[in-house]
Amino acid sequence: MEWKTLGKAFLIISLSLLVIPIRIGRNSKSGAGEIKLFESYVARYNKTYRHNPEEYGRRFERFQIYLQKSLREIERLNSLRTSEESAYYGLTEYSDLAEDEFLQKTLRPDISERGARHKSSPHHREHRKPEVANRLKRAVAASAIPTKVDWRAKGVISPVRSQGSCGACWAFSTVEVIESMFAIQNGSLRLFSIQEMIDCARNSNFGCNGGDICSLLTWLVATKVTVFPEVNYPLTRKTESCKLQDIATNRSGIRVSDFTCDSFLDAEDELLTTLAQHGPVAAAVNALPWQNYLGGIIQYHCDGSFANLNHAVQIIGYDQSASIPYYIVKNSWSTLFGDKGYAYIAIGKNMCGIAHQVSSLDVLL
Repeated sequence: MEWKTLGKAFLIISLSLLVIPIRIGRNSKSGAGEIKLFESYVARYNKTYRHNPEEYGRRFERFQIYLQKSLREIERLNSLRTSEESAYYGLTEYSDLAEDEFLQKTLRPDISERGARHKSSPHHREHRKPEVANRLKRAVAASAIPTKVDWRAKGVISPVRSQGSCGACWAFSTVEVIESMFAIQNGSLRLFSIQEMIDCARNSNFGCNGGDICSLLTWLVATKVTVFPEVNYPLTRKTESCKLQDIATNRSGIRVSDFTCDSFLDAEDELLTTLAQHGPVAAAVNALPWQNYLGGIIQYHCDGSFANLNHAVQIIGYDQSASIPYYIVKNSWSTLFGDKGYAYIAIGKNMCGIAHQVSSLDVLL
């Protein structure tokens, strides 16, 4: 794992080196430091409002408020670190948003409500704490898997993407697992179309306006729809009309043949076994506390309740040999997020709700 070692102070200093010229009103009471920090922040994250003077001014006023709040929260979170491996926080692309704005613009608050619908599905299993008679079997099974699994080392994980303002994390995470399972089975990594899922998936999926992993997988299996390569159906990050009828029938693609939609709430050892013996999975999580996340292992202050699930990610491995055992989580907020697009979540505590709703799948070439 590559940890970033820069703290909040160094981050602010480094941001100040990325200054671009802007105009702040003469009567502004803002300190030069705040102005310079905002200029650097806007340049660093290429904010869309950088060329709109009116919105820029409004955002600067908001930034002054949220900056102070964010810095206080960042300081509080960093004060809770127990080791160099613990999660650390600083200014991110989302630090100019209020928490409720971050939730509404970036996350899907209805994922838990959607997930509850699948508990009666034949694809759903509840993994619970084992009875005494089964504990030995599970302990033996757990000891049979590697202490560390990182599917990136096998060349079966696609590059980190950016979903932008499109609320289709459910499509990103699912298609990325499809890509991984194709690569594991076929020996080569190919990019498949997320946009096809955004435009075409039904079964209560609504493109950039929301959906969920299990509903998408149910639709894919029931309809036997072919998922085409991304080159044939490119990503636009907008909900558009379905173009499947425009794709030549001789185009090669892939189908999902089966899937699970499981809860490992009291059985994360079985989740580790799935990751080691089957492959990467898609999972619902609570990503609200990730607003200012920069790297390290999240082991505190990330609520794991089912009601707070609001995002979907791909889990691509784990490391039980680390001083703080963790999952390796691939996000879809570009490589600017976390550790080059990845987050690390502590194992065994259902941290961020990572064990509530997990999907593995099989593909048919």
